Amino acid sequence: MLQNIAKAVFGSSNDRYVKSLDKTVRQINALEPQIEALTDAELSAQTQKFRDQLAAGSTLDDILPEAFATVREASRRVLGMRHFDVQMVGGIVLHRGEIAEMRTGEGKTLVATLATYLNAIEGKGVHVVTVNDYLARRDADWMGRIHKFLGLTVGVIVPNLNEFERREAYGSDITYGTNNEFGFDYLRDNMKHERSQMVQRPFNFAIVDEVDSILIDEARTPLIISGPTEDKQDLYISIDAIVKSIDESYYEADEKTKSISWTEDGAERIEAMLADSGLLVTPNLYDVENTQVVHHLDQALRANVMFKRDIDYIVKDEKIVIIDEFTGRMMDGRRWSNGLHQAVEAKEGVKIEPENQTMASITFQNYFRMYPKLSGMTGTAATEASEFWDIYKMNVVEIPTNKPVARIDEEDEFYKNTQDKFQAIAKAIAEKSKLGQPVLVGTVSIEKSELLSEFLEKEGVKHSVLNARFHEMEAHIVAQAGRLGAVTIATNMAGRGTDIQLGGNVEFRTEDELRDMPEGPERDAAIERIKAEVAAERQKVLEAGGLFVLGTERHESRRIDNQLRGRAGRQGDPGLSRFYLCLEDDLLRIFGPDTLFARMMNSNLQDGEAIGSKWLSKAIETAQKKVEARNYDIRKQVVEYDDVMNDQRKVIYEQRADIMDADAVDEVVADMRHDTVNTLVGEACPPGSYPEQWDVAGLKQRAIDILGVDAPFEAWVEEDHVEPEMLEERLRALTDEVMDRKVADTDPEMWKRIEKQILLERLDHHWKEHLSTLDALRQVIFLRAYAQKQPINEYKREAFMLFERMLETLREDVTSILMRSEFRLPAPQAPLSLPDLPDFLTGHIDPLMGVEDSDDGDGSRVREALFGSLAGSPVAEAGPGGVADNPWAGQDISRNSPCPCGSGNKYKHCHGAVGAKAAV
Repeated sequence: MLQNIAKAVFGSSNDRYVKSLDKTVRQINALEPQIEALTDAELSAQTQKFRDQLAAGSTLDDILPEAFATVREASRRVLGMRHFDVQMVGGIVLHRGEIAEMRTGEGKTLVATLATYLNAIEGKGVHVVTVNDYLARRDADWMGRIHKFLGLTVGVIVPNLNEFERREAYGSDITYGTNNEFGFDYLRDNMKHERSQMVQRPFNFAIVDEVDSILIDEARTPLIISGPTEDKQDLYISIDAIVKSIDESYYEADEKTKSISWTEDGAERIEAMLADSGLLVTPNLYDVENTQVVHHLDQALRANVMFKRDIDYIVKDEKIVIIDEFTGRMMDGRRWSNGLHQAVEAKEGVKIEPENQTMASITFQNYFRMYPKLSGMTGTAATEASEFWDIYKMNVVEIPTNKPVARIDEEDEFYKNTQDKFQAIAKAIAEKSKLGQPVLVGTVSIEKSELLSEFLEKEGVKHSVLNARFHEMEAHIVAQAGRLGAVTIATNMAGRGTDIQLGGNVEFRTEDELRDMPEGPERDAAIERIKAEVAAERQKVLEAGGLFVLGTERHESRRIDNQLRGRAGRQGDPGLSRFYLCLEDDLLRIFGPDTLFARMMNSNLQDGEAIGSKWLSKAIETAQKKVEARNYDIRKQVVEYDDVMNDQRKVIYEQRADIMDADAVDEVVADMRHDTVNTLVGEACPPGSYPEQWDVAGLKQRAIDILGVDAPFEAWVEEDHVEPEMLEERLRALTDEVMDRKVADTDPEMWKRIEKQILLERLDHHWKEHLSTLDALRQVIFLRAYAQKQPINEYKREAFMLFERMLETLREDVTSILMRSEFRLPAPQAPLSLPDLPDFLTGHIDPLMGVEDSDDGDGSRVREALFGSLAGSPVAEAGPGGVADNPWAGQDISRNSPCPCGSGNKYKHCHGAVGAKAAV
């Protein structure tokens, strides 16, 4: 009671905060006459003036009033649109890293220009995030005119851009793009092997349009890049045949750990057989080029020797099904990783399935939290204010409308069943349409849209149906949804980005009707005719009552209902909204079909009869709050689990960046080698044990297998007062000597590239395996709850142990490859090339539509995005001459450097591919 009285007297905390910004708005308005007096050149020069002020020590807050006044004047001159005072308030809120909740039609797109310009002056880059490619392109072109007029550069990120174009767009002062494109580019960048290949700059500031749709709704599912999917069937089969012909004297097996290793004679024998079959890239089995072949060879040996049919697995329906070693049950759908499952499939002669492996993933929550400053704008955020603060530390500020809202929100109407409800809806629409009142109908699914369309056809009502798939075409339909008697059915009005103007939209009508008419007096006259028609039609629509928004059922989120309702009453226009409900609606069906309310309606309502009540509407709102709370819990759980992976992801990505930036990684490699030595000795000689308890034979064999050195451990152990530290020191010295000799025999620059390549390649390999393991752990960790344990705490503990084990395996793997491999490399003029990124699939399920909105099919779009299309390039057009068509053939050009022709593609994907093709 007292709280309500205080609110009535002093206003809410939101009202007081907004009022506190009036002082800054007055400062901006006071500067308007001064800014208006500037010439176009002087107005454009303001940007350099602000940069000079920042360089002299001023802050963005210091220059905000004059910068905002500059943008307002530029907008008036370029677009003919002057920012309202409430839009200035919205711009300040965005600059402060908060969420501006502004009603539909209040001009959020224009508001964003204020904060983007101010923050772009620093030159660190500003990202404007939209919900679809059409809006990204439209806003970059439309609002970009203001920024370009003021001397800033504007870029846009859309699918099918090549690597050069993406880097150029991210290098702009302001970059527009979708949440998916920004997120996938971040993941792709952290899969590349050279800093020069990366396209994004360090994060600075982002404004998220339709922030609730992106950071709440779409945040339920992470962005995932998976692959590679290349077919290695012939390789698996060929290696399997070789392994089956090998005598058991050529290898040593350890059944306890299910590990296996070749003897010295075995390695020589298998090397000869692989060479004869043409599977070796170079003659020596342990050359770095043969790493993949050796890996698959080891897996094939394990599959044939260590994994037994009907014990470890069974063959069912021509598929390998794993048997759980503890329960003896079949684990359908589970597959061994790292090529082992394919090796078993080759062993049994069944179809070999390529494996899709998660290569990188991130949730939107953790992606956007990397921005030092993040803000957003939407028409509906207040209902999710607590989640925005808990997850993103963003405060929601409700911005007052420029004109008072004149829309009438009527009580919901309840019907007995869907048939009665849709008949009533069709009748109401027909009545309003005859009066000339435009109707916007909101449905929750495409199926319901089609069903309603059938009812309207029976009533003879002309209408348009939208389903949120063809954004550009539908923007034109939405723009004209306010015309006299128009009926428009839409599944989801969030992120349409187009206002419904009563009487129609002059710009869209001009574009649609005068597209082919050339500039001139005739076109000018046609535009004036359209303006007059729109003005006259607007007056008729106003007399009919403005836009009528009709909801066919309540959505599980109040935000979606408010987004629909908010389409009426734009800029003080009259409007009407009403929702039609029935007991068969999903929300009512799931949350209480057996309640007293449901029984009362079934027994007392006649067919076709409707009731309306504030009490019923309140009950529906309570049900929506329950669903919102449940969905929040789901999203919060997603964040909690991804936070565990995110900490590890940061470590790995920072390590990759350090490796790429370093001139040499010899110190890192040496540390890895020494840590591996310490681990080997520590396992064989546990602390506190006596020398006679040490596993000297095992240590000797492990040193041979991993380090490739035959150390005299027996002699060392027989010395007096021997300690494990002494063994570690001597073994480290021995490995250092071997490595020093290897480095001395190789060109120094070449050796640096070898170390970096191997380190990055193995880091990526083990990280992908770790992601797969964490994914499997995530799926089963909930079972720990039965043991009265918190699954999230168990997941954190297990994930940390797995990460430690992964780093240990990585150190051992890198050390083994560098110590055991023999490098006989060509002369420096033909440098070892870094591997290409594999073809991979990008995935993110749209939770609202339930469709995959970023699937990349066969990976062709990704290849184009990374390397550009080869269509029309010298490669595609090369004739049988091959090398003769390459003017740079034989020159010292790195395969990974930009092609000298200026295409923006790598040399190996442009003219360099011509020579390679001819050589094959």
